[in-house]
Amino acid sequence: MSSKSSVIENLRKAVLDLDVDRVRATAQDVVRLGIDPIEAIDDGLAKGVRAIGDRFAAGEAFLTELVMAGEAMKAGVEILRSTILKRKLERKSAGTVVIGTVRGDIHDIGKNIVAVMLEAAGFEVNDLGVDVSPEKFVDRTKESNGQIVAMSALLTVTAPEQKNTVQAIEKAGIRKKVKVAIGGAAVTPEWAREIGAEGYSDNAVDAVELFKRLLAS
Repeated sequence: MSSKSSVIENLRKAVLDLDVDRVRATAQDVVRLGIDPIEAIDDGLAKGVRAIGDRFAAGEAFLTELVMAGEAMKAGVEILRSTILKRKLERKSAGTVVIGTVRGDIHDIGKNIVAVMLEAAGFEVNDLGVDVSPEKFVDRTKESNGQIVAMSALLTVTAPEQKNTVQAIEKAGIRKKVKVAIGGAAVTPEWAREIGAEGYSDNAVDAVELFKRLLAS
């Protein structure tokens, strides 16, 4: 019979190998053997994603590998989620983030990678997808008690939507409760300062550290 440690290690290796089918099969072993799903996520799936993220940051892995590792982790979490809900287990959250690509922009690869890396680091992530209006950012932030609003813009013409969203957050009266972080090919640290955002990052690995710093400040 497989030991808990070997199953969790297999989960980590399956993510490293970008093998979604093996991740799913091993996640089912976790459920079948009654292994703590939170432990399986933290010590198996998330460790695998973080390792690929470190390789990517060091220039030793391709963007496609990071995307595939994220998909593998999501597939495993999907299988484990029902067990977590049944047991009413809680994974200690590092913080709550509302993330999306701003209105008028449908690019999502960078945003998706940041979302996966945040989940791997223990954040509760509310991913709104693409073409997200300022109102939708505000509504989800209120609903989820979001602590950070993270906005991506890859097109120069959509960058002003980040400013519009900051203004909408101010108008809703929740600006003092949340930190704003931006990223994407169209934006710069100078733009972040101009619109009053507390954070800027140009890559997923640094974004995780940035978000931790924002919540600690």
